Amino acid sequence: LALPNFSDFTEMMRALGYPRLISMENFHTPNFMLVSEVLLWLVKRYEPQSDIPGDVETEQDRVFFIKAVAQFMATKAHIRLNTKKLYQADGYAVKELLKVTSVLYGAMNTQGGERAELPEEDSTKFKFDLGSKIADLKAARQLASEITSKGAVLYDLLGKEVELREARTESIARPLEINEAEKVMKIAINSVLEEVQKTKDMLNNVALDEANLEAKIEKRKLELERSQKRLQTLQSVRPAFMDEYEKIEEQLQKQYSTYLEKFRNLTYMEQLLDDHRRAEQEMFE
Repeated sequence: LALPNFSDFTEMMRALGYPRLISMENFHTPNFMLVSEVLLWLVKRYEPQSDIPGDVETEQDRVFFIKAVAQFMATKAHIRLNTKKLYQADGYAVKELLKVTSVLYGAMNTQGGERAELPEEDSTKFKFDLGSKIADLKAARQLASEITSKGAVLYDLLGKEVELREARTESIARPLEINEAEKVMKIAINSVLEEVQKTKDMLNNVALDEANLEAKIEKRKLELERSQKRLQTLQSVRPAFMDEYEKIEEQLQKQYSTYLEKFRNLTYMEQLLDDHRRAEQEMFE
């Protein structure tokens, strides 16, 4: 960074009221904390109510902070900043900071003559007036942008005036035939009446469909109630064959118990027979 440019930057920051003293040694090595502090201070000078977070502890926070400041300056002050140079936080970053301070310093100098005549006790009041001048500058730039866009639209419309004038003159000069106009009006009225009738028919159909659906729903409700009552009746009545069923079930349970006992006895006897045969075979051998 050239020394004259850096001197301009420090002088502008001092004139704008920056509370700290900035020297060239601060930017011999990357100093992101100072750059972020200056950026946040300049943003507050433009718009005291801005909500840009000042957290720059991590690399991700620093990238987000630089992007947020660049977007703020582009939209609010129409100043384009190089985010890469700002992130370097060295002499190249000071060149980007100088873009912002130059605008602020220029706005302050619009009252240069008045400032020279101000007594020392009014210097604080002048600093507060700087915020309103910056707001006026932003409003003027916004109005200039709107005027440019509206002017382009107006130019396009005026370019079509030649064709529109001929069509307008032809329409005005053409005699109005009452019979033809009446015929067109009748056609339009009949068309509207037809649309109205169609709409009424559709409404009537909707009402009829609604009545049919309500009747079907009511019918289904009655059928459901009858089915529920029938189910409750069946659940409350004991079948006539239930006593015989329970008696037979009890007999089957006894027969099954007897079967199990005899099966176990048979298995035990077969086991004894096998053991006896095996013992005799061993004696013969």
